[in-house]
Amino acid sequence: MIAINLSPFPILETKRLLLREIDSSDVKDVFSFRSNEEAMKYISRPIAKTEDDVLTLINLMKNFHEKEQGISWGICYKENSTIIGTIGYVNIDKENHRGEIGYMLHPDYHRKGIMQEAIETIINVGFQQFNFHSISATIHPDNIASRNILLKNKFVQEAHFKEDFFYNGVFMDTVIFGLLKKSYLQKLS
Repeated sequence: MIAINLSPFPILETKRLLLREIDSSDVKDVFSFRSNEEAMKYISRPIAKTEDDVLTLINLMKNFHEKEQGISWGICYKENSTIIGTIGYVNIDKENHRGEIGYMLHPDYHRKGIMQEAIETIINVGFQQFNFHSISATIHPDNIASRNILLKNKFVQEAHFKEDFFYNGVFMDTVIFGLLKKSYLQKLS
């Protein structure tokens, strides 16, 4: 079993971005994309109807962090503390040295290279600091942008589960991608 130290909360920087802890003061920012139908199109979670819905989500993220079961960063530009998206390890499996990433971005910020910067950073943290053996991602099969960013970062499709869960009255497919640490290290060399 790997040991991961998530305290204090790790603040990450890229060329343009700051990945930081999300707290209750960020409710309005997070609500702007968790209530946005375009942003939530491929997220199989209820769309936020109120800021209280978002506050519940933020508290859930904090709880996962405190229990070292996951960690979520708010994505913002360095010069502005407004959160425009989230990225993180939505599930940390210490026993199997594996982390599952999840991410979303407000549609106003799509196609600007933001998610690429953020995903490269947390993949590096996952392998170099958390010492994961592998990283996975679960996506909706129609989410081409998500598929493309995973492929760009050397993830490979490991599975396509047909109608494997029921959400909003529909049986939905999921596609699982994975990246092994040895493949990541080969990409660096």
